[in-house]
Amino acid sequence: MASTRQLKGRIRSVKSTKQITKAMQLVAASKMRRAQDSASATDSYAQTAAELLTRLSRDGETKTHSLYAERTVKNRIVIVITSNRGLAGAYNSNVLKQYINRLKEDDSVKVTTSAIAIGKKGAQLATRLKNDHVIGVYNELMEHPTGPALKAVVNTIVEQFATKKVDAVEVIYTKYINSLSQVVTTLPLLPAGFTEVEPSEHMTQAIFEPSASEVLEAATIRLIEAQLFQSILDSVASEHSMRMMAMKNATDNATDLIDDLTLAMNKLRQADITQELAEISGGVEAMKV
Repeated sequence: MASTRQLKGRIRSVKSTKQITKAMQLVAASKMRRAQDSASATDSYAQTAAELLTRLSRDGETKTHSLYAERTVKNRIVIVITSNRGLAGAYNSNVLKQYINRLKEDDSVKVTTSAIAIGKKGAQLATRLKNDHVIGVYNELMEHPTGPALKAVVNTIVEQFATKKVDAVEVIYTKYINSLSQVVTTLPLLPAGFTEVEPSEHMTQAIFEPSASEVLEAATIRLIEAQLFQSILDSVASEHSMRMMAMKNATDNATDLIDDLTLAMNKLRQADITQELAEISGGVEAMKV
């Protein structure tokens, strides 16, 4: 059985750990709120893009565009979005589990799969797999999801699809629902697709310059960028949310452990005091004889 001194040392150690997990919980909560704001800020952009593409599709423009062409899938690119760090509960393992399932499904039907890894954890797994070809790693996108790196990913998949080197592109990411709910999702990027909505009056009356086909080309690229960007924003919000919950659970567990150790120490201290009193009483009685 541990001594009082050992129990005091363990309590100090757990308290120190609790301070760290509490600080990490607060930092994750702050980052999660910022990520939530970023994820929701793109809603109006996505709505406008859907209205524009709905209008163009009704005019028949999407039927002949190369990025909307559906082909028998023989080669596929999977974009895997994970974090650069751990301590986020099951965040990374859930994404990687779905990615591995996709590899198994493709292997069973003789589909060649290549990977683009966004985040270190996904890159570490993808580079270890024997039959998986990694064509790009973009760790900085999880820290700064804007700029040239995002365009580099989009340009790569568009070029690969347009030249028929691959027949489908999809992204596996964690969709942010709320701070308590996040769902691993597979989103098809190419062939391009969108949810049809009823265009606003302004959109139905719009005149496309220089031509509808050129507007469609630019709008389709922007749509793919927006879908990938939203996937990254959702993933960042999900990561911080799951890290916040993981650190909260760790803090709560540390509190419970401190209580248990304190109780054990108090019981041991009480037993020592009782033993000492018994020895004193025994000594007094012996002196009376």
